[in-house]
Amino acid sequence: MNPRADNFYAVWRKNCRAVNVLRDGDTTPPEKLLQAVWLHQRLQRDCLKTTDGRRIRVRHPGFASAEGGPDFRGAVLQFGDEKPVAGDVEIDLQANGWHAHGHDKNPNFRNIILHVVWDGTPGTGSARTTALSTLALKNFLDAPISELALALENESGLPAALRGKCSAPLRELSPTQLAELLHAAAKVRFQNKAAAMLARAKNAGWEQVLWENLFRALGYKNNVWPMLNLAESKPRWVLRPGTKNAAAPSRVFEIQARLLGVSGLLPADLTRAQKCSDTFLRRAWDLWWRDRDELGDCILPRTVWKFHGLRPANHPQRRLALAAHWLASDNLVAKIEDWITTEIPDGRAALPRRLADRQVSPTNQKLLDSLHKIFQVEQDDFWSWHWTFKSARMSKPQPLLGEARVTDLAVNVVLPWLWIRAQEGGNEKILCEVERRFFAWPAAEDNSVLKLARQRLLGTSSARALQSAAQQQGLMQIVRDFCEHSNAICADCQFPDLVRGWTTTENLSREEREGGES
Repeated sequence: MNPRADNFYAVWRKNCRAVNVLRDGDTTPPEKLLQAVWLHQRLQRDCLKTTDGRRIRVRHPGFASAEGGPDFRGAVLQFGDEKPVAGDVEIDLQANGWHAHGHDKNPNFRNIILHVVWDGTPGTGSARTTALSTLALKNFLDAPISELALALENESGLPAALRGKCSAPLRELSPTQLAELLHAAAKVRFQNKAAAMLARAKNAGWEQVLWENLFRALGYKNNVWPMLNLAESKPRWVLRPGTKNAAAPSRVFEIQARLLGVSGLLPADLTRAQKCSDTFLRRAWDLWWRDRDELGDCILPRTVWKFHGLRPANHPQRRLALAAHWLASDNLVAKIEDWITTEIPDGRAALPRRLADRQVSPTNQKLLDSLHKIFQVEQDDFWSWHWTFKSARMSKPQPLLGEARVTDLAVNVVLPWLWIRAQEGGNEKILCEVERRFFAWPAAEDNSVLKLARQRLLGTSSARALQSAAQQQGLMQIVRDFCEHSNAICADCQFPDLVRGWTTTENLSREEREGGES
């Protein structure tokens, strides 16, 4: 019996193109399908050979990259009788894709150890050759390509066989034990951040180290260095209270002009298309040209900034505009200090609809909202309506800071800064309150590191597996301490054995306690 032929629904979706229909005679399958074939290793794995005849053994296919660059990172391959090597894998439909797509000139592709293509026979590539090892998938599939197209269409996430060796012992932990493990790892991560702040504060002072870390957080992962560099030179370019034109809102604009100028992100040319933008630029240059020579040694080249893959709301021009509001307020630091000593009222109201899927308690949401209120700014005449100078004016204003960024500021900057100051000052009450808020803080926005870590370590793609920001921090600390010091096949990683040993000790201790109570 052919189940697909007898299933009327299967016929419906096929006829309506709800499923990708691929025939064995089709010239070239889509690249997305080749990526799925590689990820799930739907290959005759014992027969794999490069186009020049070398045998390949795939120890691990690597992890799919969602942020540009090579298609798979961290693969572990063995060529012939050589030792296994770790590196990246790029998948193209044809061999000439390596040159046609500019991979040969892109430094992000310098760690490629295998170029995977569909058909490596003469004529499918260009006359240009490459020294890269190449694998042509066409002759090594474990099933016809049409069957693979149907079999892999609903596959997502990481195959079970590719999970880390710690996945099994972690799966055996009770929810309480897993929470305890993540709690301990999160505390290490938190205290490490606090210790780094202390080391810097000894030279720069507490307030300066706070500003440096706030700027770092505004840089996210792409622009941490230039943001930090700007903060380090803050004593040079910041507009002091009481100076000329220091009254708000003119002070906010003047700080924005200085920040954009020092950062190298103030455009030299008008847009000629956006009247609002050109008005802003003219006003900013009227201020900046007078300060440019004096601050010349602080100005960053525009080339240090990265814009590829950024969400519009995260553009550094807009982040600097937000920082200017913080600086102009003069009392941000005092508000933060008051915040940790202010009791957060217990939330008894109904859970807002936007939080239903996140399972955030009303009490913890009030905690987040209380800090959000400090960092959020009133509407900016220009930046509340524009993502960048070149973007069109939005139909309605957008906040300069969202809840997700507030969580990043809380767990990475504000709470560690308050904690280490309290520790140095011997304030046990503040220490306890900071730790309480840290471990109660709602989970942050998901990201690619967390997604891969959950799949590899916890065997789940569900973001709900981590209920708090602290649990997310704990999982990332485990990745930092163990996964980043091993490879995709977990070679020489001690973490699985440590978990097993800790579990055994915990179980024995529990049995002893229960025996004593009886």
